[in-house]
Amino acid sequence: MADMILRGRLLTFLREPMTPQDDAAHLYIEDGALLIENGKIKARGQFDELAGLAGEGVKVIDHRPHLLVPGFIDTHLHFPQVQVIASWGAQLLDWLENYTFPAEALYADPDHCANMATRFFDEIITNGTTTTVAYCSSHKSSADAYFAEAARRNMRVIGGKVLMDRNAPESVRDTPQSGYDDSKALIESWHGKGRAHYAITPRFAITSTPAQMESAGALASEHPDCYIQTHLDENHDEIAQTMALYPDAPDYLGIYEHYGLLRSNTLLGHCIHMRPREIDILIESEARPVFCPTSNLFLGSGLFDYEGLRARGAKCAIATDIGGGTSYSMLRTLHEGYKALATRDGTKMHPMRAFYWATLGNALALGLEDRIGTLEVGTEADLVVLDSSATSAMALRMERCKSLAEELFILQIMSDDRSVAQTYVAGKPMKA
Repeated sequence: MADMILRGRLLTFLREPMTPQDDAAHLYIEDGALLIENGKIKARGQFDELAGLAGEGVKVIDHRPHLLVPGFIDTHLHFPQVQVIASWGAQLLDWLENYTFPAEALYADPDHCANMATRFFDEIITNGTTTTVAYCSSHKSSADAYFAEAARRNMRVIGGKVLMDRNAPESVRDTPQSGYDDSKALIESWHGKGRAHYAITPRFAITSTPAQMESAGALASEHPDCYIQTHLDENHDEIAQTMALYPDAPDYLGIYEHYGLLRSNTLLGHCIHMRPREIDILIESEARPVFCPTSNLFLGSGLFDYEGLRARGAKCAIATDIGGGTSYSMLRTLHEGYKALATRDGTKMHPMRAFYWATLGNALALGLEDRIGTLEVGTEADLVVLDSSATSAMALRMERCKSLAEELFILQIMSDDRSVAQTYVAGKPMKA
């Protein structure tokens, strides 16, 4: 027997909307329902039809007039940086030295890791995100805490211990051997267990010696089904320092290329200042660039060339980049992404494409579209319930709303966690 029926206005995407008028790219059901059983979507359709199929005694949770959409997917964020969000006045390298590394040093303490993991996922759930792709600290205990808390909530997550053996305080450095050994142990403990996936995680080339990059490449070769995540071309000073450390490399991306770290499950944060050869190699390798608008704007790093990369066939993801990013909310991230793209080249991100991007688009970038990012039958019942009139200002604006696209844009531009009425993870309501 089904666990329950969720009733509301259903919206899910079938593919990327090519134009604002591309209504065939999504499915919208005004009085829709999802039949949930054992954490998955067993059936989807009109409420009247599904209510008859469910049988007597099945609980109906009525979320009308709210929207039911797939849970948001955040493809790049830093779990140990939850207490450095809103740290003033620095660019990337200064920000790491003055704020990030001291905060990450605390994650040598397992009790601190466990406490922060609980609070981290509380914030994630509050904002309607159901899948995270996270950098942990260089300490094995941080990754263990991240995965353990996600498992307790039955969340689908990706994460990894940062590999970092130079250009950082001793308190946050590992070694090529200890980084390799800890990563191997974490892969054995967590990868493919429940809803967890491991990401081999060299922080970036500045903080890894060639010996550590070799060990990262060895991990990647030994575990082809593990993700790889790192940073690329975020900041001009970062690029200059990177090339000084690797003078024989043709460019920044060439370092990762040399060590065998580019493939279709590689996630490259930022990718702002890419050279033509780097773009060619990115497309050839099918690595995924990740747009992080709030951190790019906050740190003054630059503007992401979404349209240029998309035109070349790149599967771009979008993410909050906590804690350089300024909000846990993917809705706020879409808001800032709209402004960043408009500033760069006049692109006006249509709300249909924005909501596609934060759901099915990010799932496709992760290769998980058969499990998350959609309300298709058989997929995992991760979804978010959105209230388009959550604040008085939104309710006032909604009085003149005439279309679904207009409503989505109101959510994109005006909302925050107050618009998240409920978050379901594997069919279980998680927001208090």
